[in-house]
Amino acid sequence: MITKPKIILIGGGGHCRAVIDVIETENKYQIAGIVDIFEKIGEKILGYEIIASDKDIPELVEKYDFFFVTIGFIKSPKIRLKIFNELKKYNVKLPVIISPKAYVSVHSKIAEGTVIMHNVVVNANSKIGYNSIINTKALIEHDCNIGDNCHISTNSTINGDCNIGDECFIGSGVVTKQGINITSKVIIGAGAVVTKSINHEGVYIGNPAKKQNK
Repeated sequence: MITKPKIILIGGGGHCRAVIDVIETENKYQIAGIVDIFEKIGEKILGYEIIASDKDIPELVEKYDFFFVTIGFIKSPKIRLKIFNELKKYNVKLPVIISPKAYVSVHSKIAEGTVIMHNVVVNANSKIGYNSIINTKALIEHDCNIGDNCHISTNSTINGDCNIGDECFIGSGVVTKQGINITSKVIIGAGAVVTKSINHEGVYIGNPAKKQNK
């Protein structure tokens, strides 16, 4: 019997539950425990115990080789990025997690720490950066570049030849026109249609997408 590598998940919220389902379906790793706030140690998430807080990471890296950031990204990726960078200092393994229910072209490239959720499509010659979330039913068409620490939300469509910068949040149901560029640290609200390149940070909503005034 082949023993699956043990993996530690960091972050015990809703995104963690979704990732657990993908890990179980992929069946490559054995979840050894979850890291969350100190007050939740001993609680269970979908049957897996919260065994430590983030202060215990230095001890955990001595025992385990594989880690995965399961903190979500809605308003900001700062916490995800902080934990990811901390783990990188310890030189642990941060795998790519891919649902077997997704289609990922063999001609695409996906960097470490990224999760590809159920029913995602990633087409040929597309690249996805590290520590990103490609959420349920998202479509990444051919020749796209998705930056680091991004969240491409449920049922969104990134059409061919698009470039999306680092730390971007693309809301549910967003559609981008082919060939556009979106700079880093942009939030696109749910259901928006992006018809032109976006060159400035900020929040964009509507059809066509326009920058939201503060």
